[in-house]
Amino acid sequence: MLGLQQSLPMLLYRTLDAVMPRFRDIFNQFGVTEQQWRVLRALWECDQLSLSALAEVTLIAPPSLVGVVDRLSRKGLVARRRSGADRRIVHICMTGSGRALEAQVRPALDAVYAQLQDSIEPELWQQLSDSLEQLTLACSTAPMRTSALKRKSNEISAARNASRAPAKRRGATTTP
Repeated sequence: MLGLQQSLPMLLYRTLDAVMPRFRDIFNQFGVTEQQWRVLRALWECDQLSLSALAEVTLIAPPSLVGVVDRLSRKGLVARRRSGADRRIVHICMTGSGRALEAQVRPALDAVYAQLQDSIEPELWQQLSDSLEQLTLACSTAPMRTSALKRKSNEISAARNASRAPAKRRGATTTP
């Protein structure tokens, strides 16, 4: 067995503890929690998601997510819309204020992200990202969960790629 400091959970915790304070400072500056941030970040990429898809993408349990969305809605950053096709489905949508927040936050996030990416070689950055994604998929035990994760990963990658094209033309970087 590996020593505690070399164990995967401890490596991941230490990495998270090293990376997240930079982002938490930004979240605090703009008055959002980490969970609220995850919701906003997902909607900045997809504009609207059903509550269940948003729970899956943000890794926030649906009962907790309802409260997070309530608080973001009270701040005017997101809105709820019932599906026209199936009234049982509620979509969470980005508002104009939510988009304005993205424009305010993006420079600070881009700066932090650039610092992080500059700290290691670009090839290693890509390898790290790919390896973590593969490990996540490999550790998903239920076949349905694995296929759902792959599908969501593909959707997020497609959204990222679509949003990167204009950003690269402007010389901007993507955000976490």
